[in-house]
Amino acid sequence: MPTLHALANPARFLRLAKPLTPLLSWGGIVLIAVGCWAGLTRTPPDYLQGETVRILYVHVPAAWLGMGGWSGIAVASIALLVWRHPLAGIAARAIAVPGAVFAAICLASGSIWGRPTWGTWWEWDGRLTSMLLLFFVYLAYIALAKADSDGGGDGRVPAIFGIAGTVLLPIIRYSVVWWNTLHQGQSIGLTRSTIDPSILWPLWFMLAGFTALFAGIVLMRMRAMLATAKAEARMRRMARI
Repeated sequence: MPTLHALANPARFLRLAKPLTPLLSWGGIVLIAVGCWAGLTRTPPDYLQGETVRILYVHVPAAWLGMGGWSGIAVASIALLVWRHPLAGIAARAIAVPGAVFAAICLASGSIWGRPTWGTWWEWDGRLTSMLLLFFVYLAYIALAKADSDGGGDGRVPAIFGIAGTVLLPIIRYSVVWWNTLHQGQSIGLTRSTIDPSILWPLWFMLAGFTALFAGIVLMRMRAMLATAKAEARMRRMARI
C-alpha cells in the first residue's frame, strides 16, 4: 500500500488519480441519479412539510461537503506547513472552489426550504449565519491562494488561513445546541435519526454520490493544476534557451 509520503510524489499521484477521476465522477453521477429517482418517486411526503421535505436530498449533502471541504483544506494546510508535501498546497486550492460551490448550494437550498417551512427566505440565526460566514471564508481563501500563487509565494499564508478557518466548523455543528435558533436541531446522528426511514434511505445514495463526485472534481482540478505548472515550467526553460 502506498504511504502518504509516497503519494505526495506528483508522478505517482498522477498514475493513481488518472483512473480514479472518471471512476469517482461517473460513479457519483450514477449514485446521484439513483438517489434522485428514489427520493422523487419512491418516498412519501412528510406529514408536516409535505413535498418540500425532498429538498433534504440536496441540502444535507451540500452542507456535509461545504463543511467537509474546509476540513480537507485544513488537513492539506497542516501537511504543507508540517511536512512540506509538494501536493498539499495544490490539494487545498483544488478543494476550495467545489467546497465554496457546495456551501452556496447549501445556503440556496436551505433558503428555498425555509420559505414554506419557516415563512421566510432568511433568518439571522446561528446555523445560517455561521454557514454564510464559511462561504465568505471560502471566497477569501480562494482570493488569498491566487494572490499568493501569482506572487510566487510558498503557500504558507493561505495554509495558516486554512487552519484558522476551522474555528467555524464546530460553531456550525453545534450552533443548534448552543443557541435557540430557528433551524431545526440535529436530525441525523451516528446511532439514531429523527427522520422516518421511509424518507431517509435515498439520502445515503445522495451523500455517497455527491461525495464521490466532489472527490472526482478535486482530482480533476489537481491534475489540471499540475499540468499547468508543468507547462509553465517548460515555457520558462524554453525562454532561457
